[in-house]
Amino acid sequence: MTNSTSNKMWGGRFAAGPDAIMEAINASIGFDKRMAAQDIAGSRAHAAMLGATGILQTSDVEAIREGLLTVLSEIETGQFQFSTALEDIHMNVEARLKDLIGAPAGRLHTGRSRNDQVATDFKLWVRDQLDATANGLQALIAALLDQAEAGSDWVMPGFTHLQTAQPVTWGHHMMAYVEMFGRDLGRIEDARARMNTSPLGAAALAGTSFPIDRHMTAQALGFDAPAHNSLDAVSDRDFALEFLGAASICAMHLSRFAEELVIWSSAQFRFVTLSDRFSTGSSIMPQKKNPDAAELIRAKVGRIFGANTALMMVMKGLPLAYSKDMQEDKEQVFDAADNLMLALAAMTGMVGDMTANRAALAAAAGAGFSTATDLADWLVRVLGLPFRDAHHVTGTLVALAEANGCDLPDLSLDQMKSAHDGITSQVFDVLGVENSVHSRTSYGGTAPAQVRAQISRWREILA
Repeated sequence: MTNSTSNKMWGGRFAAGPDAIMEAINASIGFDKRMAAQDIAGSRAHAAMLGATGILQTSDVEAIREGLLTVLSEIETGQFQFSTALEDIHMNVEARLKDLIGAPAGRLHTGRSRNDQVATDFKLWVRDQLDATANGLQALIAALLDQAEAGSDWVMPGFTHLQTAQPVTWGHHMMAYVEMFGRDLGRIEDARARMNTSPLGAAALAGTSFPIDRHMTAQALGFDAPAHNSLDAVSDRDFALEFLGAASICAMHLSRFAEELVIWSSAQFRFVTLSDRFSTGSSIMPQKKNPDAAELIRAKVGRIFGANTALMMVMKGLPLAYSKDMQEDKEQVFDAADNLMLALAAMTGMVGDMTANRAALAAAAGAGFSTATDLADWLVRVLGLPFRDAHHVTGTLVALAEANGCDLPDLSLDQMKSAHDGITSQVFDVLGVENSVHSRTSYGGTAPAQVRAQISRWREILA
C-alpha cells in the first residue's frame, strides 16, 4: 500500500505524506492486529446501532455487516494483507472494507472516533484475557486440590527462614497455594467487573451530536453499561493497569511456588519428582534432571512486573484526553498476558504430573527438633508453666538432644526431668510428628481434618 493511499484516508492536509521514519514510529499494526476480532465486533455493534437509530440506511448496514464478516474470515484464515502504511488495525479493516463494499464503508465511522474505537477494542481484548486468566487459575487450583487431597495426612516439615519450624501436612502446604491463587482469581474477577463499561460512542473526547444509542452498543458487546464520561472513556487505561497489577501478584505467587519446586526436586531434598515432560537433561552431566519449567516460571515475573511498570510510566503524566503516547499501552499488556498464560499452563502441568516422596517428606518432618513447639505447648497446657518459662525449658532440652546427637522424642524421661521435674511420660504423646499435625485442629490448621474441610470448601467454590 502506498503512502498516497494512506493520505486518501486522511484527506488533503497530509498530501506530502510521512517519510519512512514517521511511518515506522507511527504504525502500530505490527502488534495491534491482535485486536482484529475485537475491532470487528465493535464495528458490527456500532453499525447495527446506526441502522437501528436511523442514522444509516438498512442497505448500508447490511453491506457493512457482510463486508466485516468477510474481512474477519480473511484475517482468521491468514489471507488478509496488513499494511504498515495504514498504521493500525482500525484503518486496515476500514480500507479493506472499502475495497469490498465501496461507499458504505465510509459511513461506518459516523458517530465515533479512533479514540473510542481503540479504547473499546482494547477493553474487549483485556476482558477476554481476564476470562482466560480466570480459567487458567481455576485449572491450577483444581490441580492443587487433587495434590492436597492425595496427601492430606502426609507429614512434612514446615519452614520459616527456610529452617525447619513445625511439622505440617503436604495437603496443608498445597492448600496454602490454593488460597494464594484463589486471591488472584478474586482480583481477576474484581477487575473484570470494574472495567465492564463501554467507551464506544464517546467519540474523540466529547461525545457526538448524532442520536446514537450507547446503551445498545454496550449491551451488544457484553458491557454492563456505557462509560459515564466521554473524556474519561477515551483516556482510561486503568483496566489494563489493573490486569497487569493482578498479573504481577499472580506471577509473584507462581514464582514463589516455582522456587519451592526447584528446591524440593533437588537431590538434597528429594521431596518431589517432576515428570520428564517438565524437566530437561544436561548436555554434559548424564545424571542431571533439571527443573527448567519451574525456573522459567520463576523468571517470568520479571517480564510481567516490567510491563506493569512500563505502562505506569507511559500513563503517569498524560493530560486528558487521548495522546499518541497511549499507542504504547498494548505491547506490554500483550507480552505480559502471553507469559502469564504460559506460566499458569506450565505450573498446572507440573502440579498435575509431580509425585511427592512421602517417605522423604516424613523423614524430614521429624528432623531439626520440629516438635519443640509441641513440647513447649504441653508444658504450658499440662504443667501450667508460663510460656516464656516453657520456652526456656524446651530450649534446654533441645540443647541436650543436640549434645547427645538425637531428637527430642529420643531423650529418656530422666533426661527430660533434668530440665523440669514435673515432666511425665505423657510428654512423649505430643512429640511425634503425626501427633503434632493431628493436634493442630484450629480453623485453618494443618490437622488432616481441617485440610479436608478446606478442600471441600474450595471444591464447592470452583463448582
